[in-house]
Amino acid sequence: MAIDREHFVIREHCHINQNGDGDRFVGVKADSNNAMIYFPMGYELPAQDDELRRDIKNLFQVLATFTEKTDRVLEMDKFTAPQSVDFPIQAYLNVINYYLDHNGSYYTETETAYKVDKRGKTHWGRTIKTQTPMVQGKSLLYLNQVVRVNTPDLNRLITRIHRYCVYESFERIGWLYTTNSPEQPDITFDKNMFLATLNAKLGSTNNDNDKKLFRSMIAMIEFRDNQTIDKQFYFGTDKFETVWERLIDKVFGVPNKDDYFPHGLWTERYGKNKGKPASALEPDTIMIYGGKYYVLDAKYYRYGILPQYGPGLLPQSSDINKQITYGQFVKNQRTPDGAQVFNAFIMPYNRANNQFKINGLFGNVAEAVGDWVDHPDNPEIYERVQGIVFDTRYLLKNYDGNHDSDKEELIREIEKPFIAENADGED
Repeated sequence: MAIDREHFVIREHCHINQNGDGDRFVGVKADSNNAMIYFPMGYELPAQDDELRRDIKNLFQVLATFTEKTDRVLEMDKFTAPQSVDFPIQAYLNVINYYLDHNGSYYTETETAYKVDKRGKTHWGRTIKTQTPMVQGKSLLYLNQVVRVNTPDLNRLITRIHRYCVYESFERIGWLYTTNSPEQPDITFDKNMFLATLNAKLGSTNNDNDKKLFRSMIAMIEFRDNQTIDKQFYFGTDKFETVWERLIDKVFGVPNKDDYFPHGLWTERYGKNKGKPASALEPDTIMIYGGKYYVLDAKYYRYGILPQYGPGLLPQSSDINKQITYGQFVKNQRTPDGAQVFNAFIMPYNRANNQFKINGLFGNVAEAVGDWVDHPDNPEIYERVQGIVFDTRYLLKNYDGNHDSDKEELIREIEKPFIAENADGED
C-alpha cells in the first residue's frame, strides 16, 4: 500500500536528531507505508510547510553533494533489521521536477533524428558534411546518405516510459510535493526494454536537460528492479560529521589546504631514507582573511545542543593537542613574520533555540588551552583554541556563493576574547 498523501502531515514525519546512540542518521527512510525525514542536530524547522518542503529538498541536495556511496552505508544487524537499499533520490527528484517544470506534461520527441542509410529522405547538408562520395567522371556519388528517421513507435514508447517513471516517483516521494497523483502508467514494467530504449535515446540526443532526464529514468529503473515492496529504502548517512566537515571547508577554506599539513620526518639508521615524511596531520580547514590565518576544525559534537552536560561534549585533549600543533606549524612555517594565527573548533547549534541565549550565526562558547605548552599562563594566540558554534540550518542552506560576510562574522567571534582583553589592558 502506498503512502496516503492526502492525509500526510509532513511536519509529523520530520525528526531532528541529537547524535546519540541510535539517533545519528540524517536523511530519509521510507517503505511503502511511511516515510521519515531526519535532520541534523541544531536544525530549526521553519514554521510554514511550503518552506519546510524546500528545506527537505535542500537537505537531499546537501546529502547528494557531500556524501559518497561509502558514506551512505548503514550500520544494521543483518539478522534482525529489515533489508534496506540505498535510494537514488536525486534521480526521483529530477523526474518529478522535469514533469512539474513542463506543467504536468510528459516527454515528447522534439528533435529530428538522423541516421546513415541508403533509403529514406536525404538530408543533403548533413550528407555532404559527413559522408565521403565516390567520384564518377565529373559527378559525385554518395552511396551512404544521412536520412531523417521517422520513429513514431519509439517516440510514443519514450513518453509511456516517462509516464511510468513519473507515477513511480510520486508513489515514492510525491508526499514531498503534493497530495495529487499523476495518471497511472499504461505500460507494464520491463527492465530490459525500458533500459534499451532509454540508452538508445540517451545516445542520440544533444539536449542537456533531456540527457539529465534519461539518466535519471535509467537510475530509477535499475533501482526499481533491485527493490521489492517489503524493502525499506533510505537516502542519507549515519556519519553526518563528514558532511559537516566538508560544508565548513567549502564555506571557509582555501583550496590548497594541504600546503598547511604538518608531517613527521623519519630518518632510517640502517636504511637510505633521510627525512622521509610520515603521513600528515590534516586540519579540516585553513581560512585566510585580511592577512590573518585561521585553523578551523569542524566538530559535529553535541555541546552546542546540550551544554548542560558540560565539557565532556567538547573536543578532548588529543584534538586540542593536534589543533595547537596545526597552529604552531602554520605560524612558524607558513606565514610571514608578524602574521597572526588563530585556532577554533566549529560545532553545530540552533540560533533560534539554545541555552546560551545568543542568536547570532556564530557564538564563542568556550576556550581550550594545553597545560603542556611552554607558557601555559601566557599562551600564544594559536595555543588558545576557541569553541565556536554555528547555526546548522544556515550552513545547510547557504553553502554556495560568496561568504565574505560569513567569514567576517566568524572572525569577530573567534577574536572576541582577544579584543576584549586588549580593551581591558588599555583601561
